[in-house]
Amino acid sequence: MGGISAASVRGRLRHHVVMASHTSWRVGGPAQRLYRPADRDDLIAFLRFLPRDEPLLWLGLGSNLLVRDGGISGTVIAIAGVLNRIERRTDTTVWVEAGVPCAKLAKFCAREGLQGAEFLAGIPGTVGGALAMNAGAFGGTMWELVTAVEVVGIGGAHCRRLPQEYQVSYREVHGPEREWFLAAELRLTLGNSQVAQQQIRRLLRQRNGCQPTRQPCAGSVFRNPWNDKAGRLIEACGLKGASIGGARISERHANFIVNTGNASAADVEHLIQWVAETVARQAGVSLVPEVHMVGEPA
Repeated sequence: MGGISAASVRGRLRHHVVMASHTSWRVGGPAQRLYRPADRDDLIAFLRFLPRDEPLLWLGLGSNLLVRDGGISGTVIAIAGVLNRIERRTDTTVWVEAGVPCAKLAKFCAREGLQGAEFLAGIPGTVGGALAMNAGAFGGTMWELVTAVEVVGIGGAHCRRLPQEYQVSYREVHGPEREWFLAAELRLTLGNSQVAQQQIRRLLRQRNGCQPTRQPCAGSVFRNPWNDKAGRLIEACGLKGASIGGARISERHANFIVNTGNASAADVEHLIQWVAETVARQAGVSLVPEVHMVGEPA
Protein backbone atom coordinates (compact mmCIF):
# COMPACT_ATOMS: atom_id res chain seq x y z
CA MET A 1 0.00 0.00 0.00
CA GLY A 2 2.56 2.54 -1.17
CA GLY A 3 4.83 2.17 1.87
CA ILE A 4 2.18 3.10 4.43
CA SER A 5 2.69 1.36 7.75
CA ALA A 6 1.57 1.93 11.32
CA ALA A 7 4.98 3.49 11.99
CA SER A 8 4.71 6.07 9.20
CA VAL A 9 1.53 7.82 10.42
CA ARG A 10 0.51 9.54 13.64
CA GLY A 11 -3.00 8.17 13.54
CA ARG A 12 -4.02 4.57 14.15
CA LEU A 13 -3.80 2.14 11.23
CA ARG A 14 -5.36 -1.29 11.81
CA HIS A 15 -5.83 -4.30 9.58
CA HIS A 16 -8.80 -6.68 9.18
CA VAL A 17 -11.16 -4.64 11.33
CA VAL A 18 -14.69 -6.04 11.64
CA MET A 19 -17.06 -3.29 10.56
CA ALA A 20 -20.04 -4.48 12.62
CA SER A 21 -18.72 -2.43 15.54
CA HIS A 22 -18.41 0.67 13.33
CA THR A 23 -21.87 0.75 11.73
CA SER A 24 -25.21 1.69 13.26
CA TRP A 25 -26.79 -1.54 11.94
CA ARG A 26 -24.14 -3.51 13.85
CA VAL A 27 -23.45 -5.74 10.84
CA GLY A 28 -20.60 -6.00 8.36
CA GLY A 29 -17.50 -8.00 7.58
CA PRO A 30 -13.85 -6.91 7.94
CA ALA A 31 -12.23 -3.91 6.35
CA GLN A 32 -8.82 -4.65 4.88
CA ARG A 33 -7.52 -1.56 6.64
CA LEU A 34 -9.09 1.05 8.90
CA TYR A 35 -7.30 4.33 9.55
CA ARG A 36 -8.23 6.90 12.17
CA PRO A 37 -6.11 10.01 11.59
CA ALA A 38 -4.65 11.97 14.48
CA ASP A 39 -5.89 15.24 12.98
CA ARG A 40 -6.51 16.99 9.68
CA ASP A 41 -2.81 17.43 8.80
CA ASP A 42 -2.15 13.77 9.51
CA LEU A 43 -5.05 12.78 7.25
CA ILE A 44 -3.69 14.86 4.38
CA ALA A 45 -0.20 13.40 4.87
CA PHE A 46 -1.66 9.87 4.88
CA LEU A 47 -3.48 10.51 1.59
CA ARG A 48 -0.22 11.62 -0.02
CA PHE A 49 1.25 8.14 0.50
CA LEU A 50 -1.68 6.20 -0.93
CA PRO A 51 -1.68 4.72 -4.43
CA ARG A 52 -3.99 6.75 -6.63
CA ASP A 53 -6.17 3.70 -7.26
CA GLU A 54 -6.52 2.74 -3.59
CA PRO A 55 -10.21 2.03 -2.81
CA LEU A 56 -11.36 4.37 -0.03
CA LEU A 57 -14.46 4.48 2.12
CA TRP A 58 -14.94 7.49 4.37
CA LEU A 59 -16.71 6.59 7.59
CA GLY A 60 -18.56 8.89 9.95
CA LEU A 61 -20.98 7.41 12.48
CA GLY A 62 -21.72 4.41 10.28
CA SER A 63 -25.34 5.32 9.64
CA ASN A 64 -26.92 5.05 6.18
CA LEU A 65 -24.33 2.36 5.46
CA LEU A 66 -24.58 -1.39 4.87
CA VAL A 67 -21.25 -3.22 4.81
CA ARG A 68 -21.68 -6.68 3.32
CA ASP A 69 -20.53 -9.75 5.24
CA GLY A 70 -17.53 -10.40 3.00
CA GLY A 71 -16.01 -7.08 4.03
CA ILE A 72 -14.28 -4.24 2.22
CA SER A 73 -11.10 -4.18 0.14
CA GLY A 74 -8.94 -1.09 0.51
CA THR A 75 -8.93 1.47 3.30
CA VAL A 76 -11.67 2.85 5.50
CA ILE A 77 -10.93 6.34 6.86
CA ALA A 78 -12.76 7.05 10.11
CA ILE A 79 -13.22 10.78 10.69
CA ALA A 80 -15.84 10.96 13.46
CA GLY A 81 -14.28 12.46 16.57
CA VAL A 82 -11.27 13.64 14.54
CA LEU A 83 -12.52 16.30 12.11
CA ASN A 84 -14.69 17.69 14.89
CA ARG A 85 -14.31 21.48 15.00
CA ILE A 86 -17.12 24.01 14.72
CA GLU A 87 -16.57 27.78 14.57
CA ARG A 88 -18.81 30.77 14.14
CA ARG A 89 -17.04 32.83 11.50
CA THR A 90 -19.44 35.78 11.07
CA ASP A 91 -22.83 36.85 12.41
CA THR A 92 -24.56 34.33 10.16
CA THR A 93 -21.78 31.96 9.03
CA VAL A 94 -20.62 28.74 10.67
CA TRP A 95 -17.62 26.65 9.62
CA VAL A 96 -17.84 22.96 10.52
CA GLU A 97 -15.61 19.95 9.86
CA ALA A 98 -16.91 16.78 8.26
CA GLY A 99 -16.64 14.54 11.32
CA VAL A 100 -19.03 16.60 13.44
CA PRO A 101 -22.34 14.81 14.16
CA CYS A 102 -25.27 16.62 12.56
CA ALA A 103 -27.08 16.76 15.90
CA LYS A 104 -24.09 18.47 17.52
CA LEU A 105 -24.03 21.08 14.74
CA ALA A 106 -27.76 21.75 15.16
CA LYS A 107 -27.37 22.31 18.90
CA PHE A 108 -24.30 24.55 18.41
CA CYS A 109 -26.18 26.79 15.99
CA ALA A 110 -29.19 26.99 18.31
CA ARG A 111 -27.03 27.99 21.28
CA GLU A 112 -25.43 30.68 19.12
CA GLY A 113 -28.84 32.14 18.31
CA LEU A 114 -28.72 30.98 14.70
CA GLN A 115 -31.73 29.38 13.05
CA GLY A 116 -32.08 27.17 9.99
CA ALA A 117 -30.09 24.13 11.10
CA GLU A 118 -32.61 22.70 13.56
CA PHE A 119 -33.63 19.90 11.16
CA LEU A 120 -30.09 18.49 11.37
CA ALA A 121 -30.84 17.28 14.89
CA GLY A 122 -32.93 14.53 13.28
CA ILE A 123 -30.11 13.19 11.07
CA PRO A 124 -28.10 10.37 12.72
CA GLY A 125 -24.87 10.93 10.77
CA THR A 126 -22.00 13.36 10.40
CA VAL A 127 -21.69 16.55 8.37
CA GLY A 128 -19.51 14.73 5.81
CA GLY A 129 -22.21 12.16 5.16
CA ALA A 130 -24.89 14.85 5.04
CA LEU A 131 -22.87 16.72 2.41
CA ALA A 132 -22.25 13.58 0.36
CA MET A 133 -25.96 12.70 0.05
CA ASN A 134 -27.69 16.03 0.65
CA ALA A 135 -29.26 14.58 3.78
CA GLY A 136 -32.51 16.05 4.99
CA ALA A 137 -35.20 15.81 7.62
CA PHE A 138 -38.35 17.67 8.61
CA GLY A 139 -38.39 19.61 5.33
CA GLY A 140 -34.79 20.87 5.41
CA THR A 141 -31.79 19.71 3.37
CA MET A 142 -28.07 20.12 3.93
CA TRP A 143 -27.08 21.92 0.74
CA GLU A 144 -29.67 24.65 1.28
CA LEU A 145 -27.25 25.94 3.94
CA VAL A 146 -23.91 25.48 2.13
CA THR A 147 -21.96 28.47 0.83
CA ALA A 148 -18.63 26.64 0.34
CA VAL A 149 -16.92 23.35 1.07
CA GLU A 150 -13.35 22.24 1.66
CA VAL A 151 -12.34 19.00 -0.06
CA VAL A 152 -9.31 16.73 -0.30
CA GLY A 153 -8.23 14.35 -3.06
CA ILE A 154 -6.37 11.06 -3.11
CA GLY A 155 -2.97 12.76 -3.38
CA GLY A 156 -3.64 15.01 -0.39
CA ALA A 157 -4.34 18.09 -2.51
CA HIS A 158 -7.09 20.15 -0.90
CA CYS A 159 -9.06 23.17 -1.99
CA ARG A 160 -12.21 25.20 -1.48
CA ARG A 161 -15.18 24.67 -3.79
CA LEU A 162 -18.48 26.48 -4.28
CA PRO A 163 -21.96 24.94 -4.48
CA GLN A 164 -22.24 25.68 -8.20
CA GLU A 165 -19.44 23.17 -8.79
CA TYR A 166 -21.80 20.37 -7.71
CA GLN A 167 -25.00 18.88 -9.06
CA VAL A 168 -27.26 18.67 -6.03
CA SER A 169 -30.66 17.01 -5.94
CA TYR A 170 -32.79 14.93 -3.60
CA ARG A 171 -30.37 12.64 -1.72
CA GLU A 172 -27.77 12.96 -4.47
CA VAL A 173 -24.65 15.08 -4.87
CA HIS A 174 -22.30 14.83 -7.85
CA GLY A 175 -18.99 16.66 -8.05
CA PRO A 176 -15.35 16.06 -8.96
CA GLU A 177 -14.37 12.39 -8.65
CA ARG A 178 -12.03 11.07 -5.96
CA GLU A 179 -12.57 14.06 -3.68
CA TRP A 180 -13.98 13.98 -0.18
CA PHE A 181 -15.39 16.62 2.12
CA LEU A 182 -13.23 18.03 4.91
CA ALA A 183 -15.45 20.90 6.03
CA ALA A 184 -18.28 23.18 5.04
CA GLU A 185 -19.21 26.82 5.43
CA LEU A 186 -22.90 27.30 6.19
CA ARG A 187 -25.09 30.39 6.12
CA LEU A 188 -27.88 30.62 8.69
CA THR A 189 -30.22 33.34 9.89
CA LEU A 190 -30.06 35.36 13.07
CA GLY A 191 -32.75 34.26 15.45
CA ASN A 192 -33.67 33.47 19.00
CA SER A 193 -31.61 30.85 20.83
CA GLN A 194 -34.47 29.69 23.03
CA VAL A 195 -36.81 29.35 20.06
CA ALA A 196 -34.22 27.34 18.11
CA GLN A 197 -33.54 25.03 21.05
CA GLN A 198 -37.24 24.51 21.61
CA GLN A 199 -37.63 23.62 17.95
CA ILE A 200 -34.85 21.03 18.25
CA ARG A 201 -36.50 19.47 21.30
CA ARG A 202 -39.82 19.35 19.44
CA LEU A 203 -38.25 17.70 16.39
CA LEU A 204 -36.43 15.15 18.53
CA ARG A 205 -39.64 14.27 20.38
CA GLN A 206 -41.30 13.81 17.01
CA ARG A 207 -38.44 11.62 15.78
CA ASN A 208 -38.29 9.52 18.95
CA GLY A 209 -42.04 9.09 18.86
CA CYS A 210 -42.17 7.49 15.41
CA GLN A 211 -38.72 6.04 14.70
CA PRO A 212 -36.90 3.03 16.24
CA THR A 213 -34.15 5.16 17.78
CA ARG A 214 -33.29 2.56 20.44
CA GLN A 215 -32.66 -0.32 18.05
CA PRO A 216 -29.72 -0.83 15.67
CA CYS A 217 -30.75 0.66 12.33
CA ALA A 218 -29.30 2.91 9.65
CA GLY A 219 -31.94 5.60 9.24
CA SER A 220 -34.38 5.66 6.35
CA VAL A 221 -33.81 2.74 3.98
CA PHE A 222 -35.52 4.09 0.84
CA ARG A 223 -35.81 7.52 -0.71
CA ASN A 224 -39.29 8.96 -0.73
CA PRO A 225 -40.78 8.74 -4.24
CA TRP A 226 -42.22 11.86 -5.82
CA ASN A 227 -45.29 13.09 -3.95
CA ASP A 228 -45.41 10.08 -1.61
CA LYS A 229 -43.65 8.46 1.35
CA ALA A 230 -41.71 5.22 1.19
CA GLY A 231 -42.89 4.29 4.68
CA ARG A 232 -46.53 4.75 3.72
CA LEU A 233 -46.13 2.54 0.67
CA ILE A 234 -44.35 -0.20 2.60
CA GLU A 235 -46.98 -0.15 5.34
CA ALA A 236 -49.82 -0.15 2.78
CA CYS A 237 -48.36 -3.34 1.33
CA GLY A 238 -48.67 -4.97 4.75
CA LEU A 239 -44.94 -5.31 5.35
CA LYS A 240 -44.56 -3.75 8.80
CA GLY A 241 -42.97 -6.29 11.13
CA ALA A 242 -41.88 -8.63 8.33
CA SER A 243 -38.44 -10.14 8.78
CA ILE A 244 -35.68 -12.13 7.15
CA GLY A 245 -33.31 -13.72 9.62
CA GLY A 246 -32.48 -11.14 12.26
CA ALA A 247 -33.52 -8.15 10.11
CA ARG A 248 -37.02 -6.77 10.60
CA ILE A 249 -39.11 -3.94 9.19
CA SER A 250 -39.77 -1.70 12.15
CA GLU A 251 -43.27 -1.68 13.60
CA ARG A 252 -42.74 1.99 14.48
CA HIS A 253 -41.79 3.19 10.99
CA ALA A 254 -41.97 1.00 7.90
CA ASN A 255 -39.04 2.76 6.17
CA PHE A 256 -36.66 1.54 8.88
CA ILE A 257 -35.10 -1.92 9.10
CA VAL A 258 -33.81 -2.93 12.52
CA ASN A 259 -31.32 -5.52 13.65
CA THR A 260 -33.16 -7.60 16.26
CA GLY A 261 -29.87 -8.87 17.63
CA ASN A 262 -28.47 -11.50 15.29
CA ALA A 263 -28.91 -10.06 11.79
CA SER A 264 -26.29 -10.47 9.10
CA ALA A 265 -25.70 -7.92 6.38
CA ALA A 266 -27.15 -10.47 3.97
CA ASP A 267 -30.38 -10.56 6.01
CA VAL A 268 -30.66 -6.79 5.75
CA GLU A 269 -29.89 -6.67 2.04
CA HIS A 270 -32.31 -9.49 1.21
CA LEU A 271 -35.05 -7.73 3.17
CA ILE A 272 -34.36 -4.48 1.29
CA GLN A 273 -34.62 -6.31 -2.04
CA TRP A 274 -37.80 -8.13 -1.00
CA VAL A 275 -39.47 -4.89 0.14
CA ALA A 276 -38.59 -3.16 -3.14
CA GLU A 277 -39.90 -6.10 -5.20
CA THR A 278 -43.12 -6.31 -3.17
CA VAL A 279 -43.87 -2.58 -3.39
CA ALA A 280 -43.16 -2.61 -7.13
CA ARG A 281 -45.50 -5.56 -7.64
CA GLN A 282 -48.33 -4.35 -5.40
CA ALA A 283 -48.15 -0.57 -5.73
CA GLY A 284 -46.37 -0.14 -9.06
CA VAL A 285 -43.73 2.11 -7.48
CA SER A 286 -39.97 1.52 -7.77
CA LEU A 287 -38.37 2.34 -4.43
CA VAL A 288 -34.74 3.47 -4.60
CA PRO A 289 -32.51 2.61 -1.62
CA GLU A 290 -31.13 5.56 0.27
CA VAL A 291 -28.70 3.30 2.11
CA HIS A 292 -25.18 3.05 0.69
CA MET A 293 -24.24 -0.64 0.23
CA VAL A 294 -20.55 -1.51 0.05
CA GLY A 295 -18.27 -4.53 0.15
CA GLU A 296 -18.56 -8.13 -0.98
CA PRO A 297 -20.98 -10.90 0.01
CA ALA A 298 -19.66 -13.60 2.34
